[in-house]
Amino acid sequence: MRTESTSGVEAGASSAGRLRRASMSTALSVAGGALIFASFPPRTLWFLAPLGIALLALVLTGFGGRRPLSLKAGFGYGCAAGLGFFVPLLPWIGVYVGPMPWLALAVAESVFVGLFGVLGVVAARSAWWPVSMALAWSLTEWLRSSVPFGGFPWGRLGFGQPEGWLLPLASIGGAPLLSFGVALTGTGTAALLVASSRRDGVRSFLGPVAATTVASIAAVALLPTLHSNDAPEGDERTVTIAAVQGSVPRLGLDFNAQRRAVLDNHVRETMSLAADVEAGRQPAPDLVVWPENASDIDPLRNADAATLITQASVAVGAPILVGTVLVNADGTNTNSVIAWNGTDGPGERHDKKIIQPFGEYLPFRSFFRLFSEYADRAGYFVPGNGNGVVRTGGIAAGIATCYEVAFDRALEESVRSGAEFIAIPTNNATFGDTEMTYQQLAMSRVRAVEHGRTVVVAATSGVSAIVAPDGEVLQDSPLFTPDVLVSSVVLRQSLTVATRLGFGSELVLCLAAVAALGATLVVGRRRSAS
Repeated sequence: MRTESTSGVEAGASSAGRLRRASMSTALSVAGGALIFASFPPRTLWFLAPLGIALLALVLTGFGGRRPLSLKAGFGYGCAAGLGFFVPLLPWIGVYVGPMPWLALAVAESVFVGLFGVLGVVAARSAWWPVSMALAWSLTEWLRSSVPFGGFPWGRLGFGQPEGWLLPLASIGGAPLLSFGVALTGTGTAALLVASSRRDGVRSFLGPVAATTVASIAAVALLPTLHSNDAPEGDERTVTIAAVQGSVPRLGLDFNAQRRAVLDNHVRETMSLAADVEAGRQPAPDLVVWPENASDIDPLRNADAATLITQASVAVGAPILVGTVLVNADGTNTNSVIAWNGTDGPGERHDKKIIQPFGEYLPFRSFFRLFSEYADRAGYFVPGNGNGVVRTGGIAAGIATCYEVAFDRALEESVRSGAEFIAIPTNNATFGDTEMTYQQLAMSRVRAVEHGRTVVVAATSGVSAIVAPDGEVLQDSPLFTPDVLVSSVVLRQSLTVATRLGFGSELVLCLAAVAALGATLVVGRRRSAS
């Protein structure tokens, strides 16, 4: 009886200990995700991202391998970190449609971080886990940027780094390499902490820690040499470009109920710019960029809208890139940017190719309308085609409309096709006074470095901005205020390494992840067999 009683007490104590450890690991995982969130704009705490990764890596390694985790536990801790990250990152989605879409998306994206947790547990079985775990992050980040419905790259680790030391990595391998650099810094930090806490730490972790440390130091040392986006190029020329922020009558999903008022706002600001040019207060622009939805009245079908746009273009003496919604013969819409050049009227155009599921269109509409009355408010937009370049007035503009800026392939195609600068027409009025616009601006800054191009962001309600090729914000506008930004913009034809490599850099990272994790599994099975 005494033995059975003792065994029961020991079992209870063991169970309580496991529960305490699981609770602590879950809390630390959530904290790791929260640190990654806190690294994103509008905050400039970019250094918190690697600390968040380090915290999650410590959990997945069982705090240095003392308590090996199961794959199931890795998935749970990864999901917890994902929730700690995505729940506070994405509330702008539910501002006008309620919490269900916001929380549903946060949970769905957290599943991918849960998959990282599984792969992280596998990686932890190797002595080289700092590298293979960072590669696993790259693999899962690519996956969630690709599926389902075309993926959702929002919140990529690199998108929170426009102020970070590793930003120049974007010019070498794009956003994927920048994310990997941040993840490697985090896992390397975790490896140093593990090594310092173990008696045999220096000996058993010498190789991986040294390799990670040397790689990080080398990257930081070489980046100033490799990163030359702000240096003059032989093929450069300079033009003057204006970004018009006309603002909207009111915020919310029904902001465009007063479509004529939105168009009038942008015409009025452009006319004001023309007056400033005539008075010598502003330089004459070579091109004017209007935001997405600046004219939700189809100017190809509505003579009044066409007349207003023509008058604005003639007055300012420059073509206008007009963000508009076109009505197709079958009743669908395209989200378009049209080059409108004075009395010559419409020229080349970009029809948005990567359209937003559950916003611009609704997959499985009949199913989702069972859960929300807002389902029927989703649009009937269809994707366009083309290479994303619009030429007008002797200038080749690479266009990524709003949501498209999050996807690597959008601007990669346009810059390789001859875009000399990048225009990001966007409409953030449907998301209210939230962090969304700052998160999107951060992506634009990363894209500027990635492709070595000046980026002009024109937003209906803000923030509009002029971003230099090195990612520096040269000018920006306040939220919810009509404004016009005018700046000299460098036009370039040369390509960065990242643009030349395209998807190749991410492919290498993903293949390296598969190879590293596969090798770990093979070695583990051989050890078990012997």
